[in-house]
Amino acid sequence: MNRYRTMIEPKGKFYVLKHSRKSERLSKKLCNSFVIEKDKNKQRRKGPPMETGPTGGALGGDDLSPSSPAAVISRWTFEVSRRYQYLLNKTVPHVLNRWIGCLAVVLIYAVRVYFVQGFYIVTYGLGIYLLNLLMGFLSPQVDPEMEDGPSLPVSGSDEFRPFVRRLPEFKFWYSITKAFCIAFVMTFFSVFDVPVFWPILLFYWIMLFILTMRKQILHMIKYKYVPFSFGKQRYDSKKASPTENTNLPRD
Repeated sequence: MNRYRTMIEPKGKFYVLKHSRKSERLSKKLCNSFVIEKDKNKQRRKGPPMETGPTGGALGGDDLSPSSPAAVISRWTFEVSRRYQYLLNKTVPHVLNRWIGCLAVVLIYAVRVYFVQGFYIVTYGLGIYLLNLLMGFLSPQVDPEMEDGPSLPVSGSDEFRPFVRRLPEFKFWYSITKAFCIAFVMTFFSVFDVPVFWPILLFYWIMLFILTMRKQILHMIKYKYVPFSFGKQRYDSKKASPTENTNLPRD
């Protein structure tokens, strides 16, 4: 029985195995287990390994390296949106030029619809959207019917408060221009050309416009405000007031 017995003798950090031919397989398993345990101890001393993405093949879901297609597309879209916003910000002080450009876009769309003789349902939807924008442009930011917020001046002795629109002028212009551009692109797709009797749509839109404007005008009369700056009294700093002239000493 001694020739089948395995002897393990310690020798430093390793163990020397003395075995017979019958226990050769068992000795190999023990050696492998000692090597694996040694590698684990080294790994604990060095810390956990850093996870690296695959060098080849398909990319992982969280791979956002600078050279990945997703990162390139993200950088490109960010640069385009930043440049677009920069150009929009430069057009803010040029009110007249902006509205002239908007009028040009409107004329191009009208000519396109006239020659195509179709897409009336797209034009009707565009008219409803423009009517909604117009109501926001003519309405105050804070509804006078609500008690929260500052009220509008109703007499000349009240403190002057500028009319703050619910929809500012720049957003009003931008929304109109963008709506006409989108409608112009839609005229190139026949799926949007729904056959309809356009005089009925025109009659519906005119009636809706009259009823909506009537309600808005009654609201202006009730709370005594005008959403425009025409005709308002302006004071010139160079011109002296009558009270100041009467207080001057006479020679």
